[in-house]
Parts: sequence; structure tokens; C-alpha cells
Amino acid sequence: MNSFWTEYLRLMRPYIYTFIPLFVAIDTIGIVPVYAGLTSGIPEQQRRKIVMQSIVTAFIISVIFLFIGKWVFKLLGITVADFQIAGGALLFVLAVLDLVSGGKPQREPDTEIGVVPIGTPLIIGPAVLTVIIMMVDLHGIVPTMASVLINLGIVAIVLLNAERLLRFIGESGTKGMAKVIGLLLAAIGVMMIRRGIISIILQASS
Repeated sequence: MNSFWTEYLRLMRPYIYTFIPLFVAIDTIGIVPVYAGLTSGIPEQQRRKIVMQSIVTAFIISVIFLFIGKWVFKLLGITVADFQIAGGALLFVLAVLDLVSGGKPQREPDTEIGVVPIGTPLIIGPAVLTVIIMMVDLHGIVPTMASVLINLGIVAIVLLNAERLLRFIGESGTKGMAKVIGLLLAAIGVMMIRRGIISIILQASS
């Protein structure tokens, strides 16, 4: 019996070791308030489409980086720091446009937010892509792929039920939260740019 569990744990170890870092890097709970702000005022059916769109986008990007991530980075001469700066700049621009445009009228017809910024870089961003590349090197493609699928499943379940949080806030509260989240999104973008710049400085000085 002990030998069975020992063998079982040995087989499951790569899946556990890949699941946990990806779960932390994706930060599903941290995505919820940003998602709620970005989709406030959008009908429930449309929000479900956005969630599915974001999960499909995240999955496609994950699969691409699983197999050719390191090769693409080397081919283009891109570093993780470069990815952080680009992703941060994109988030910042989207947040500023949302804040100055009045928010709701522009978001309602915009069905592409499931791709950007929710699918990427919120769900699958520089940190997650870096973890994916590292986990493939350490534990192989199969455990990493399984952990990606499980984590994306968790994200889908959480986001599909995120609208319940909005019921406790109300319409006026939702509008106010949308502006606050816009500021938060801009701050996240600045943080990503800052981390990318710091990484470049540290690499240059080492």
C-alpha cells in the first residue's frame, strides 16, 4: 500500500510542481475585480462570450509558448523584460482610453476585450509565459499543458460567476468601480513597465 502511494506521488509530483507556480502567476482572484470593471454594463450573455473568448485566447497563447516560446524569444532577441514593458504599455493605454472615453458606451459594443486585455496580458501575461517556459524545461510538456488547462478551467469558472459580485454593488457602484478599476489597470501597466526597466538595468549591470 505504501509503495502504491509512493509511486502515485512520484507520478503526480511534476503536475503539482507545475500547477502551483502557474496558479500563483495567473492570480485568478486578482483578475476578478479588473474583469468586473471592464465588463460592467455589458449583458450577461455577452460577458459569457467574453469569458470564453478570453479563455480561448489564453489557451492558444499558452500552447504557442509551450512549444516555441524560447525559440521565438531567441529568434527575435526578446527578453522577459521587453515583454513586461510591452504588456504594461498596452494595459496603460487601454486604461487611459477607457477613463477618458466615458467607459460604458465604448465598452458595450467592444467584444474584443476578451482577447485584449483579459485573455492577454491579464490571464496570460509575461509572468505566466515565463513560468510556462521554465516549467517545460523542468518538468516537461505534458505536466505543464495539464496544469495550464486546469488553471484556465479555474479562471473560467471564477469569471463566469463574477457577475454575482456586481449584484451587491448596484449600477452606480458599478460605474464608480469601473473608473477605479481603470486607474488600477493603469497602475498595473506602470508596474509592469517599471519591473521591465528594472530587469533591464539589473541585466546590464551584471
